[in-house]
Amino acid sequence: MASTRKPTYRPGTEPRPGSSRPGSGSDHVISAQRSLETEGNSVTAAGTSATGTSAASTASSDNVIVFPEPKRRRQRRLVMWTLSIVAAVVAALIAGAVFSPALAVRTITVDGTTLLTPEAVQKALSGLEGKPLPQVGEQEINELLKPLVQVRSATIEARPPSELLVHVNERVPVALLKQGDAYVMVDVDGVQLGATKDQSAVALPLIDAGAGATNTELFKAIAAVLDTLPADVRAKMSTASAASPDAVELKLVDGKTVVWGNAEDRELKAKALEALLKMPVDPKVQVSVYDVSVPRHPFTK
Repeated sequence: MASTRKPTYRPGTEPRPGSSRPGSGSDHVISAQRSLETEGNSVTAAGTSATGTSAASTASSDNVIVFPEPKRRRQRRLVMWTLSIVAAVVAALIAGAVFSPALAVRTITVDGTTLLTPEAVQKALSGLEGKPLPQVGEQEINELLKPLVQVRSATIEARPPSELLVHVNERVPVALLKQGDAYVMVDVDGVQLGATKDQSAVALPLIDAGAGATNTELFKAIAAVLDTLPADVRAKMSTASAASPDAVELKLVDGKTVVWGNAEDRELKAKALEALLKMPVDPKVQVSVYDVSVPRHPFTK
């Protein structure tokens, strides 16, 4: 790249012959010589300038003003740390409670049993003794009680430090079936809940032999009707039969007949029958039939 430096005027030591301008009277000559000193000085100045810039940059970095962290950010970080510590403590406490032998099951209390004795339920659940209360669940309870067919379901209530309360929901017997010399109690699903040899010892209606098979449509229709009746009304029934699923009839212990009809409007029919049975008895009017097949217009005859 061509130099842009201007020629410098330097005095000559020996004037060249014929080089002076006429009438100038000057002993100096014009020199176009490049000044190495000037160039060297420029390089030195450039280096000095770069060094100065670096030093200035370092000095400026050393003089950066550090602003304090905002108060809200500090508070937020403090809250996060506090929550983390609390969560860790709670987790440790829960883990200690779940596995602590201090909360082991030592007493099993049972309520809600009629067909079963509390001792029978306690025996079925005896394997839970020594297990921490927080580890006992209702699913496990119901699995252990499956061999007891009288139990429909069960719920539990933990009473620290060591008591487990079991609420039993038993199946409800709705009728008797004759099997040999015994009478078997069955629920609406046909599950056998117990047996007795004395029919009068159980206040339940006897389903006749024609509908005795629990997997037939006749049995299902009769059982559904008996299951709808209030317990005190069902206790007044002697027998239950059906010529078809749409022709269910009940017989009261006093010999009177209840014409029920089909399975529709069972709840309404049950209320109508209950109302008819509560009517005052008129000695002048002999009633032998209660007809609730049309529940909105029941009648006697």
